[in-house]
Amino acid sequence: MYQEKIITPPSGIRMIAVFFALILLCGLLAMATQSFLVLEIILIACGILILPGFIINNPNEAKVLTLFGQYVGTVKTDGFFWVNPLTIKRKVSLKARNLNGHQIKVNDKLGNPIEIAAVVVWQIKETAKATFAVEDYLQYVSIQSEAAVRHLANIFPYDNFEDEEATITLKDGAEKVSSLLEAELSERLSRAGIEVVEARISHLAYAQEIASAMLQRQQATAVIAARKLIVEGAVGMVEMALDRLSEKNIVELDEERKAAMVSNLLVVLCGDRNVQPVVNTGTLYN
Repeated sequence: MYQEKIITPPSGIRMIAVFFALILLCGLLAMATQSFLVLEIILIACGILILPGFIINNPNEAKVLTLFGQYVGTVKTDGFFWVNPLTIKRKVSLKARNLNGHQIKVNDKLGNPIEIAAVVVWQIKETAKATFAVEDYLQYVSIQSEAAVRHLANIFPYDNFEDEEATITLKDGAEKVSSLLEAELSERLSRAGIEVVEARISHLAYAQEIASAMLQRQQATAVIAARKLIVEGAVGMVEMALDRLSEKNIVELDEERKAAMVSNLLVVLCGDRNVQPVVNTGTLYN
């Protein structure tokens, strides 16, 4: 319904020559005789009507032309032109623009309140849709961008602490999340003839009411992961020590002595403090 039609109007230089020719002709007629008064008035009126038809189109700029409520076409070529002086001319910028979205509070897939914001780079691709399909394309971009960010936050968890099966999270899946956001925005804004150049998450954090609790949970998870790694390494080292002692025939250990050695080595390797040496003057059995 609002298919863009690109037109190239005649050069304005030619119409300037016609305008000055009319002025010169009026002057000559005025000096010649008064009997051409009506013709002079007509020529002057024609000259005045020519002036509103001149337009200057700058680079990355377009003029949308309408005549008596009907869409005539769009001038996208930069330069100096002349169009029908009765047409209404709307200037539309084709430059890329940034939308720095506001931080909004929304629940993620697991219901956790989070704060999220996005930066969208967009530009007008079809001037007819941007002019006639929506009331205000600037407001339309702002509202639809916020709606897309809210929808994206609702379908993915913030992280995979609570949802270990999640393959995409808002925190770690930056490239995939940005790609999905860009695709959804392109679909939403196509109605207004707007092309999404890039869309990125610019702010992501837990809401203030749960930020402290989530930080403690992340710290606890990090400590558990570190302890697990330490224990796995310590078990490997104890196993290697027992194997080497057995291979070298340095000492023969029964099951009770092995258990004591394993206990001591695990305490030394897994402890979070420096070990204090103890001299044993007795034996294991007294």
